[in-house]
Amino acid sequence: IMHVPSGLFITLLFLCALSEVICFLNHGARLKVATPGRLSTKPTLKPMSLASSTYPHFQEAAIFNGLLGTILSRKQQSSLTQEGIFHATALGTTLWTFLGVQGWLVCVFYFAVGSLATNVKIKEKERLGIAEKRHGARGPENVWGSAATAALCAVGSYVFPNQARIFRLGYVASLASKLSDTLGSEIGKAYGKNTYLITTLKAVPRGTEGAVSLEGTVAGIVGSLAIAAFASALKVIPAGSLPVLVCAVSALVATTAESFIGATLQSKQRPWLTNEMVNFIMTMIGAATAMCCAAVVN
Repeated sequence: IMHVPSGLFITLLFLCALSEVICFLNHGARLKVATPGRLSTKPTLKPMSLASSTYPHFQEAAIFNGLLGTILSRKQQSSLTQEGIFHATALGTTLWTFLGVQGWLVCVFYFAVGSLATNVKIKEKERLGIAEKRHGARGPENVWGSAATAALCAVGSYVFPNQARIFRLGYVASLASKLSDTLGSEIGKAYGKNTYLITTLKAVPRGTEGAVSLEGTVAGIVGSLAIAAFASALKVIPAGSLPVLVCAVSALVATTAESFIGATLQSKQRPWLTNEMVNFIMTMIGAATAMCCAAVVN
């Protein structure tokens, strides 16, 4: 069995080649028939290409993300575990395939800003016991807990082309929700002067599940507006202030719901309700809220 870092790039290249073979077998070849009056014209094979026609961005997505994953796996970095790199590569390939490089860049924006926020005052957070595990390095469970909803929206935008704009709005809103949650949590842990439990508004220590702070809330709102504006500038969502505001408001709804879940259900130490499951539920709420708003206002 191939070791993940060394085999990652080769595996993705193999998938590119395999897609071409499967398509050739399924669709056969187109024959260019000789036109009357032209002598000795030979039939020309023109194979259908799954990667280039059905999924126009697949090859470039697989190659670039494979290269990036291979580079990350061979250098010292604290943002992803080795397993996390493999899953992030699969996620990046999926997003680029269905949304193009612009959609992929929106996820990169979330990852970059979220990673920076996680490392703010990391030593103090570790001293207080409220830092993320593995010094903030994200594993497979973190990758999919944060971005499974985004991946589903990306695929949905391709499968349902007539509703692509709604799915794209859901995609951006899901990432805006997760970025808002990350900034709210990490900035709140680092700079929050007063932290309150959202259900009772009683003062609680920083890092308590379901707790909110003014500093963290403001940081979360700014982050959701920033990523939505970035997506609008890249034309992943329609230009204008309304789509940006829809994503930001949806993120606020989602993070508020996440705080209630943390304060009520997660605080009771239910084994199935992990942080990753809560993140998935939160991003689904954010995406669903934005998509419903888009459907209502057309």
